[in-house]
Amino acid sequence: MKLLENKNAIITGATRGIGRGIAIEFAKQGANVAFTYSSSVDAAKSLEDELNSLGVKAKGYQSNAAEFDTAQELAKSVLEEFGSIDVLINNAGITRDNLLMRISEDDFDKVIEVNLKSVFNLTKAVIRPMMKQRGGSIINMSSVVGLKGNAGQANYAASKAGIIGFSKSVALELGSRNIRSNVIAPGFIETEMTAKLDEAVVKGWTDSIPLKRGGRPEDIANACVFLASDMSSYITGQTLSVDGGMLT
Repeated sequence: MKLLENKNAIITGATRGIGRGIAIEFAKQGANVAFTYSSSVDAAKSLEDELNSLGVKAKGYQSNAAEFDTAQELAKSVLEEFGSIDVLINNAGITRDNLLMRISEDDFDKVIEVNLKSVFNLTKAVIRPMMKQRGGSIINMSSVVGLKGNAGQANYAASKAGIIGFSKSVALELGSRNIRSNVIAPGFIETEMTAKLDEAVVKGWTDSIPLKRGGRPEDIANACVFLASDMSSYITGQTLSVDGGMLT
């Protein structure tokens, strides 16, 4: 029995890294996947083909969830194409790292807009259909940085901490409609982005993690499968750290 059989999911920012890992695992577990991407058309086509080959329905949408009207249009298109929206995973995010003294206003605004406002936009876009069907699971991607802060990432930390407060509020508002809202806070996850880091930096990270390794996109994907499935039907308003014990 597949855990997400016949569920329809929206996953934002899915053409690489964690988002791609989630999309593939969801398809393996029987979910139909609507995913968004910003510019990489080839990567989106390749992912679409890979997901379809797993026997589910999959479609990529070039969409900027940071724009309110675009997010509403996306939800409308997915609803027409897939029939329902059972799971929303707000995964898309960017960084514009710098010390506070050097962060420009634009660098602050952009990170808040893409990382935090997009969560508001898409959550608002899916709650009507979810309320109508009296059920749904919203999973928002925060970060260990949202829980503990990080020098040089005041903008990113603010956006990721904001996601936690937002998600808890949504859990309180929509619990009576059987809509759950939870957060995943990944730690150091090995993706294309971290592959560019200096080896010594990576070793410093992994040495400080109790499990002595970086996480893999599948580690985050498995946590998402749990929170999207009926196995977690009594869990809402929670933040699940998937960080190898980094914040223990």
